[in-house]
Amino acid sequence: MPKNIEYLVREGEKENIEFKEYLTRDIHLSESRFENLVCQLNHRLIMGKGEALYVIGVTDSGDLKGIPAKRLEESLYILDIMATELGAEIKDIENHRVDGGYISLVTIVKRGKPKEHILIGTAGHVDHGKSTLVGTIVTGTKDDGAGKTRLFLDVQKHEIERGLSADISYAVYGFKNGETIYLKNPLNKHEKARVVEEAEKLVSFVDTVGHEPWLRTTIRGLVGQKLDYGLLVIAADDGITRTTREHLGILLALELPTIIAVTKIDRVSEKTVSMIIKEIHQLLKSIGRIPFTLTEKSDISKVVHLFGEQGHIFVPIIETSAVTGTGLNILNELIKQLPKRSFRYKEDFLMYVDKVYVVSGVGTVVSGTIKQGIVKEGDEVFLGPDSTGEFIETKVQSIEIHHYRVEQGMAGDVVGIAVKGIKSEHIRRGMVLTKSKPAPVRTFTAEVLVFNHPTRIGVGYEPVIHLETISESVVFEEIEKKYLKAGDRGRVKIRFKYHPYHILKGQKFIFREGRSKGFGRVISCEAEL
Repeated sequence: MPKNIEYLVREGEKENIEFKEYLTRDIHLSESRFENLVCQLNHRLIMGKGEALYVIGVTDSGDLKGIPAKRLEESLYILDIMATELGAEIKDIENHRVDGGYISLVTIVKRGKPKEHILIGTAGHVDHGKSTLVGTIVTGTKDDGAGKTRLFLDVQKHEIERGLSADISYAVYGFKNGETIYLKNPLNKHEKARVVEEAEKLVSFVDTVGHEPWLRTTIRGLVGQKLDYGLLVIAADDGITRTTREHLGILLALELPTIIAVTKIDRVSEKTVSMIIKEIHQLLKSIGRIPFTLTEKSDISKVVHLFGEQGHIFVPIIETSAVTGTGLNILNELIKQLPKRSFRYKEDFLMYVDKVYVVSGVGTVVSGTIKQGIVKEGDEVFLGPDSTGEFIETKVQSIEIHHYRVEQGMAGDVVGIAVKGIKSEHIRRGMVLTKSKPAPVRTFTAEVLVFNHPTRIGVGYEPVIHLETISESVVFEEIEKKYLKAGDRGRVKIRFKYHPYHILKGQKFIFREGRSKGFGRVISCEAEL
């Protein structure tokens, strides 16, 4: 029997020491049990002035009971999640063999508070000023009226020349001690890394495309990222367009709390702005939403409380101008107070691949937003499925958030992950990175709602589905009703036409074909063997 463990047991429970026989996912990751465990760990950390010691493999009566390696691994996994929840980490693991099993001494230490990272997806009609507004927000610099701040996001040559965004772009800024940390040189990747390093709270904007031919890209940006909020932009000199309504419909179908920014108010009269605001109020009320316009006198904290409780019902509206700066302080204060909407650290790590790069000196890098869980440098992960349904085992070599090297990524982080030994041509958008090898899915059942369709949808219908970062043609193989038309809701069996994917029950998706569009939610999956 190891003397150090024998000593701990003989001395009894100290203020920063906790004894556990083992921990299991089924029992200890349940909501109420997990909260109690986290509170218990927090107490041990406080008593140990930032350090706690967990002894795994000891019963409540103090008996040393060696546990199997698999059970020990599961216990360590849960301890790691508990530590992460408190901004702590496992510093050391000391394993000992006892009676054919293992007893482990796990040292957990408090580290710096993890950064809160919220994602906001922009939407709106082309030339309504989405990129200009975001560029102004993240730099604190007013626009020159010709879209100067838009250049901070649209870095592709053809985007700059045409003045139109053609792909999803990202921007970041943050807050520390209540002060805003702006990008001084937003086109410099080292400047973005500085913001990530300094900020206590990060805000990443996922800037989508407003031009109708690229609607597919817009949907990918809204559906494929783990967004906390939506920002719908409506230009005061153009008003509500068909694209505006379409993008609003997507945001609300995804039950995403949405802010509306009325831009370019410097170009029109106050009367015109009032008319636009009135039209927006009428539109929102007609679809069961509660609009409220924010002004300098509004109590932002009360708005955040309302917005947080029923974010998909309440819709704040802000009048803005990137040229004069009107309303930007209100929008900035609202963003500063917005909380992260969900923390999904307890589930296994899962990220849908959005883009693939080859970086000199690094190799293949996949980027996307972490959907759930935690990933660390050195983790063994699976990438797939490929066209045959197979997953490739690989290793995480490095992780970056907006060009800033980090040791780990957490649910909600926009990351680039360098993977070992995989060529970029073997990776496609819609694949997943995950620690547990999942089963590929070719066929699934979903509840769908048809937004628009000129005739009737029957068996054999082939739209394109947008689910997470997946963009794939599918076939409606079975329909609960004889057919579906605009406004109808029904259960449908759907098959991916070309490739299997990893999807989960409860995931939401958009399907489209020409001007026909609809929304769906996965009810069940048929995993391939």
